[in-house]
Amino acid sequence: YENGTFIRAVTRGNGTTGDDITANVKTIKTLPHHLEASHHPHLIEIRGEIYITQNEFERINRLREDDDLPLYANPRNLAAGTVKLLDPKETRQRNLSIVLYGIGYCSPLLWNKQSEVHQTFKKWGLPTQEKYWSVHGIQAAWDSVEELNKLKETFEYGTDGAVIKLNDLKLQDAAGSTAKAPRAIIAYKFAPEQATTLLKAITIQVGRTGVLTPVAELEPVHLAGSTVSRATLHNEDEIHRKEIRIGSNVIVEKAGEVIPAVVQSVKDKLWHSAPPYQFPTQCPACGTQAIRLPGEVAWKCPNASCPPQVRRRITHFASKASMDIENLGKAVVDQLVTNGLAHHIADLYLITEQQLIPLEKFGEKSAKNLIQSLEESKKQPLWRLIHGLGIENIGQQGSKDLAQHFKSLDALINASLEDLLHIEGVGPIVAESILSFFKEPHNQQIVNRLIHYGLNTKTEPTTSTPQTLSGKTFVITGTLPTLSRDDAKDLIEKAGGRISSSVSKKTDYLLAGDSPGSKYDKAKELNLKIISENDLNNLLK
Repeated sequence: YENGTFIRAVTRGNGTTGDDITANVKTIKTLPHHLEASHHPHLIEIRGEIYITQNEFERINRLREDDDLPLYANPRNLAAGTVKLLDPKETRQRNLSIVLYGIGYCSPLLWNKQSEVHQTFKKWGLPTQEKYWSVHGIQAAWDSVEELNKLKETFEYGTDGAVIKLNDLKLQDAAGSTAKAPRAIIAYKFAPEQATTLLKAITIQVGRTGVLTPVAELEPVHLAGSTVSRATLHNEDEIHRKEIRIGSNVIVEKAGEVIPAVVQSVKDKLWHSAPPYQFPTQCPACGTQAIRLPGEVAWKCPNASCPPQVRRRITHFASKASMDIENLGKAVVDQLVTNGLAHHIADLYLITEQQLIPLEKFGEKSAKNLIQSLEESKKQPLWRLIHGLGIENIGQQGSKDLAQHFKSLDALINASLEDLLHIEGVGPIVAESILSFFKEPHNQQIVNRLIHYGLNTKTEPTTSTPQTLSGKTFVITGTLPTLSRDDAKDLIEKAGGRISSSVSKKTDYLLAGDSPGSKYDKAKELNLKIISENDLNNLLK
């Protein structure tokens, strides 16, 4: 709000960069566009959370049910998706709500206490928490937490815990923060709500790497604000440990009030009359004999052409974390695989506009956009291609490390075990995953096709940023004076350095800010070079 007028709304994003959602937030009926009363700061950033009430969530799902559309899973995910809709008219139809409870930037600062902030928000006409307490002493704080736990059932939205804050804003500043959270604020999570229901069946889902994951099909039960009808069972060992049996009752809960999970069996008459569950030894999607390697908990389908695996591999390849191919979401991937247009990730680069136009929700423009996105993806950095290949045990950071070390896909393909083990963060298991992937004939064929189709397979030297930190490993700890953790990481990586999450003998520098924690102690113990933000700037120069 600038001079009392609503100017802009953004998501928190990655902590540094978020999405501008101003148009959608303006549709929230309870949010004033002008602050009431005359006394307010010149500029203030007000923080809060957007949500959808339980009644509104159920209304939206009833409409979708009438139109034979899949139902939304829970109000939390629906609210998160709604704020990013491109069409504010569609957002307005979903009746978002908002609660405001904190301040970021504020000039000038008007308050001394957190409770005064809430009181002022109400005077300004802002929607705030309907219940909060100002108390003295930890016992009184705990009594308030327990009272909230009883009250939360009367709220129109899901509540999974309580937040306790120091009331004095100066004390909040004095307490400071760790790299992850302020010390003046602590969250207490309520015990997950549980319910008992009938386990009707167990279905098997096939993942990107062929892992067979058992899923409980339940008699629908209302739990923590939504109806639960499915829950993960993880793997065969978990089913045996919990003695899960089809046709018996089970206790389910929501982990973090979002993900349903089966906690245990109810050993009643139904359980005693039901036979123990036998995990299938064949893939339910393609019929291939499943395998379970020694020392692993998961059964896998070894058939690389198994349709669910193909769908998930292509979805992973196209995702923002990998090749970041616009217009290639899950629904489009499903159509490409179902219609035989894509059997592997390499097939994507053979698809034509004429093949896309007959597909559902495709026209000339959308077909052209997808082909253009695929063409543009050929220029993506090498690390994105490595991550998109879906090598087991290789995440984003590992992909960046491999791209930075080998400089080309060809060098990575021909790397020996010794070459791989010289890289920080690569141990025997990760190295073996890489070697196995590139030895497999099917993978070799796909990689060769991607090279043939012109995808970028080399790490281009960065001309704009001198590679002053090339080959150096950094660990970051504590709160830096001006840089966020992501900013510091970005500067180091652009200058050729790499980031590690843990301190070891291979660490070249520990970049330490305020309240550094145990990594600082370990670095001193190992006699490592500990630098400040100012030292980092000098290294970059």
